[in-house]
Amino acid sequence: MRVLIADDHRLIIEGVKLKLRELGDDVDFVEAETVASLRAQLNKKPLPDIALIDMAMPGADGVQHIKDAVAALKEPSDEGEGLPVDRARPVIVLSGTEDPAAIRHVLDLGVQGYIPKSSPPDVILNAVRLVVGGGIYVPPEAMKAASASPMLPAFATAGGDGLTTKERLATVLTDRQIDVLKLLAKGRPNKLIARELGISEGTVKIHLAAIFRALHVRNRLEALVAAQHLGD
Repeated sequence: MRVLIADDHRLIIEGVKLKLRELGDDVDFVEAETVASLRAQLNKKPLPDIALIDMAMPGADGVQHIKDAVAALKEPSDEGEGLPVDRARPVIVLSGTEDPAAIRHVLDLGVQGYIPKSSPPDVILNAVRLVVGGGIYVPPEAMKAASASPMLPAFATAGGDGLTTKERLATVLTDRQIDVLKLLAKGRPNKLIARELGISEGTVKIHLAAIFRALHVRNRLEALVAAQHLGD
């Protein structure tokens, strides 16, 4: 597996490399300390199988370098590389920012994870493992902020109807939609949701659109927050 780490702090790069070596003996690292060097790495072959990128780097223009990395790594992996064949190469944002709005904004760019730099080393390792396995890592900071959002008042707070949150969700979602939502909560991408439920990806997208409407949410992240209330 080829891992790109882009950060302007050498200590961060070395610390992340040290922990991610636990992924296996066949992990190779490439590095970038500026946006210019990041773009140079993304123009080289072979492409990295996964990229961990700082949100604030020398030469950054907002989050444009994150958008560029997501676009550059959309090319599917090839047989024999570190990721499953035909799956886009994931991008994870590494950042010292723990502002909930910033986290949610970056996740909406199409990255597969957001890891605050204050996270313990084992959290970083497990987040990367989750993403490599096809999941999406959403830090607790984003979940807490979203759960307090007025977008989800009917599900995040107890009502006077005597129903539990799970029962209340069941009144607006079908059994199949709840199945989809549970898998979404586990970080499954559409392809794996379809495979586990024995349905097409198109059907998964239809169910997700219906879930978004029913829960009054705008995207997968806000739906994930609602899904946390389903329990096991």
